[in-house]
Amino acid sequence: MKPVILKTTNLHKNFGGVKAVSDFSFEVREGEILAIIGPNGAGKTTIFNLLSKIYEPDSGTIEFDGRDITKTSQIDVARLGISRTFQNARLFTGLNVLDNVKVALDYNARYSLIEAMLMLPRRWKYEKETSRAAKECLELLNLYEYADKRPDNLPYGLQRRVEIARALVVNPKVLMLDEPAAGLNPEEVFQLMDFLREIREKYPETAILIIEHRMDLVMNICEYIYVQDFGVTIAKGEPAEIQCNPHVLKAYLGEED
Repeated sequence: MKPVILKTTNLHKNFGGVKAVSDFSFEVREGEILAIIGPNGAGKTTIFNLLSKIYEPDSGTIEFDGRDITKTSQIDVARLGISRTFQNARLFTGLNVLDNVKVALDYNARYSLIEAMLMLPRRWKYEKETSRAAKECLELLNLYEYADKRPDNLPYGLQRRVEIARALVVNPKVLMLDEPAAGLNPEEVFQLMDFLREIREKYPETAILIIEHRMDLVMNICEYIYVQDFGVTIAKGEPAEIQCNPHVLKAYLGEED
């Protein structure tokens, strides 16, 4: 069994009188593909925001790679190896695809403001390194043919894949995808599933954590699933278990009178 890379224990997050996340505990293992599902308002994105430190938990702990990161800053958590996408594609339309991917590497710049303004050698060296890393990532994910194109000229499904490439270029230990199939047509969803399988093959040590409403994607890609409803975990298990769980069916379909 592979080691646990990300773990939460009894996470709580309230917004006023609303319990967005209540007593959430889970484990993500190295190289695992795991999903968090549930109806709208179940607290799924709030969990992602807690893990990526956009929000601070009211109580509970978050451990990453054996280290307590509950009080760690958002920037430091990203540097440790947690990368994410958001529900809506957030690409820079004024930049081409290659530059959009390179943006993710700017956090690690090793030159001063003066060196950048005067275009001194260290600035050029770093630019060359980031360009090489971004190109390698696009080539690995079969996206290099779009490197010079503007993202707003690409189909939406390709834009989502470019956004995932930007999250992957930093070689994260955990990749968090917030509704990657949102806005995609059925054909694009199948292409996304193939793309995620490619990522699994080419980045075997990277754990992938997915929030998704498209059950065809979740059931075909994920190895383990947590189901949230009104901030509470109502079920967890492998896809076959979740599909026939009465609590999950009730949350999604309701009960007969």
